[in-house]
Amino acid sequence: MVENIQRVAQEIEAAQLSNAAELEQFRITYIGRKGQLAALFDNLKEVAPEQRREVGQQLNQLKNRAQERFDQAQEQLANSTESNTDTGFDFTLPTIPNTLGTRHPLSLVRREIVRIFERIGFNVAEGPEMEDDFHNFTALNFPENHPAREMQDTFFLSEDKNRLLRTHTSNVQVRLMENNQPPLRSIMPGRVYRNEAISARAHMVFHQVEGLYVNKGVSFKDLKETLYYFAKELFGQDTKVRFRPSFFPFTEPSAEIDISCLICKGEGCNICKQTGWVEIGGSGMVDPAVLESCGIDPKVYSGFAFGMGIERITMLKYQIKDLRLFTENDVRFLRQFEGVI
Repeated sequence: MVENIQRVAQEIEAAQLSNAAELEQFRITYIGRKGQLAALFDNLKEVAPEQRREVGQQLNQLKNRAQERFDQAQEQLANSTESNTDTGFDFTLPTIPNTLGTRHPLSLVRREIVRIFERIGFNVAEGPEMEDDFHNFTALNFPENHPAREMQDTFFLSEDKNRLLRTHTSNVQVRLMENNQPPLRSIMPGRVYRNEAISARAHMVFHQVEGLYVNKGVSFKDLKETLYYFAKELFGQDTKVRFRPSFFPFTEPSAEIDISCLICKGEGCNICKQTGWVEIGGSGMVDPAVLESCGIDPKVYSGFAFGMGIERITMLKYQIKDLRLFTENDVRFLRQFEGVI
């Protein structure tokens, strides 16, 4: 037993403790719970009773010495680390200026659209992107055999087709009318999903902004004046607006919204297919059946609604010819909008 104590004492004194790895190995080998000192204390019971006290004192001294060596080495190592000022960095190098990012063009246009409508009393309403059949189709007067209800047009999340990714932000209009009483005046910007092939003119994920105004005595004239104001504020006071008769399940009467081509100023070019006009969205008076399905009496209230793609508006405003640029995150493209406020 005494020989073992002497051997361990020599090893403790000879141990190299110049770095953190050696220090940790020393702790594990000698003063850890499973180290050699712990083993020596366990073997103390095998020593003869008359020698046990003396051997025990030697063991305690050895334990204290091992702990002392460990503490001293640990302190020296900490001090040497703190005093080492060589970080490997040259502080004489010139500073690198902070570089600011920029808003995405879609975010820029969305913000501008929101500001325009806020000035005439519209607030912003939002709703879920995962929707049920009622809020996305049924409440909006879509017949059961409408093509939009097919898998070729819509991403369904369940086999019974009751859960889907919304195909428009009209679901927010339905929820707004369900939970609030007129007057209602809101726009609904947001991301929508349709099962379409990705190309320069189409994408499976894109953004819409829709608008809804419901009150007593709302007429088609109110719709036209609202959209005249919007188009001139967004595209310029020289912009012309026209309405073409159309059909949507949720509005009656309905109309497509066209503006004069921003490229040729109405003269005719490849962008507008020589017509001088570019379509930006659809609109119409809210169908009485939609008001009734949302709990609003169509005999008392009327309203108008409109919708347009934010990508389409952004492409027109900044003359972008490929819709895929919005989702490719090409820094060369995005940096072109650094100066836009």
